[in-house]
Amino acid sequence: MEFRNVKTLVIGSGISGIGAVSLLGRMGADIILFDGSDKVTAEDLQDKLNTELSDQCMEYPPYCIAGELPAEAEEQVEAAVLSPGVPTDIPLVNRLRGRGVPVLGEIELAFLAEKGCMAAITGTNGKTTTTTLVGEIMRAHLGGDKVFVVGNIGNPYTMEVLKTASDTVTVGEISSFQLETVHSFRPHVSAILNITPDHLNRHHTMEAYAAAKEAVACNQDKSDICVLNADNSYTAAFADRCPARVVLFSSQRELRDGYYLKADHIVKSVDGTVQVLLDIHRDMKLVGICNVENVMAAIAVSEGMGVPMETILRVVREFRAVEHRIEFVATKAGVDYYNDSKGTNPDAAIQGIRAMSKPTVLIGGGYDKGSEFDEWIESFEGKVKYLVLIGQTREKIADCARRHGFAKDRIRFADSFLECLQLCTALAEAGDAVLLSPACASWGMFPNYEVRGQEFKEYVNGR
Repeated sequence: MEFRNVKTLVIGSGISGIGAVSLLGRMGADIILFDGSDKVTAEDLQDKLNTELSDQCMEYPPYCIAGELPAEAEEQVEAAVLSPGVPTDIPLVNRLRGRGVPVLGEIELAFLAEKGCMAAITGTNGKTTTTTLVGEIMRAHLGGDKVFVVGNIGNPYTMEVLKTASDTVTVGEISSFQLETVHSFRPHVSAILNITPDHLNRHHTMEAYAAAKEAVACNQDKSDICVLNADNSYTAAFADRCPARVVLFSSQRELRDGYYLKADHIVKSVDGTVQVLLDIHRDMKLVGICNVENVMAAIAVSEGMGVPMETILRVVREFRAVEHRIEFVATKAGVDYYNDSKGTNPDAAIQGIRAMSKPTVLIGGGYDKGSEFDEWIESFEGKVKYLVLIGQTREKIADCARRHGFAKDRIRFADSFLECLQLCTALAEAGDAVLLSPACASWGMFPNYEVRGQEFKEYVNGR
């Protein structure tokens, strides 16, 4: 699709929206940046563009609109780019789509300009760790200037894609929100790590959520590769209808072809012939079965991208946990503190609990995405000593915990994050662990999970 002189509406002024404006400006588009929030003004949007894109000259300076999009402006729109946080079924988008206006997202927009090879990783949990690890492996193989790690990981694809060339590799962490608006997007290697309930306030049904995840492979064929989790019911079912060549991994059973966990070793099997790759205790600095699965997926993706196994395993041996994902912070007064702020849904938080080997004071709660917490509570299995709850979901979680027999005198509430942290410090004894793994999004108390995790770490390190 050509954008030169095309009146293009960018909806949303977050990091993805600004990235879209940047790329569209270089493509010669005539841009309207629109944000429907009543908390910003057109002047705020212009100031943001001036700050973020101060070094960029555009053929047509973007026109900024906030609050309501005038009918006359809407009628001029010839293409629309949605930020991931913008639902695809709002009236404005429906009207645009209804009159034949192309509607795409930032990922699709960037891919239209991609010149190199791409690997794309999605799933409910494990995306950031797997994407980061694959990025490190690719850098070890090709060199740092040949690899771009982009997407939901915090680096807009649109800000990097014009640097790509025929010999570069882009590794993308792609969310379900971003996948709702792809059309031609086609990575050479894709991966769906798992699909468990999340974002149902946006997707409404598990079927719709799973379909969004599966879109990462929708344009692939048998010359491409899709890495799938053999143990997850949704990804295992997708293996039978996936258009790409499927490569499986499993932490629970042996595979004739694929990567699996055998005792304490990750192995690769080809037609039943097994090659031992690494010892998960001796050769990995990551903890938890979730990270074993992430490593297997990263190995599969990287090998699919042509990286020698020797290089892959060398990087895996040195790789440490990404920030905010079961991240060890410090030991204070004999208590271990772990930051798992990226545990923003119950399934992710289950992995955090499973990684703990000590009696744990657990911090939970936050924004309500429509999740159910039964399986998370059941995963406590005697490990959780106290449950300290914050945010919008605290009563909902407490009710669920009591229904599952968790002692009500072991449930505490805090009205602020500082109060929560001080309470955890008072409750934890030498030999215990304090784990921030909330099973909920941070919105309402924090702008994002990174800020939540950073405040946790600052408190712990300041003690």
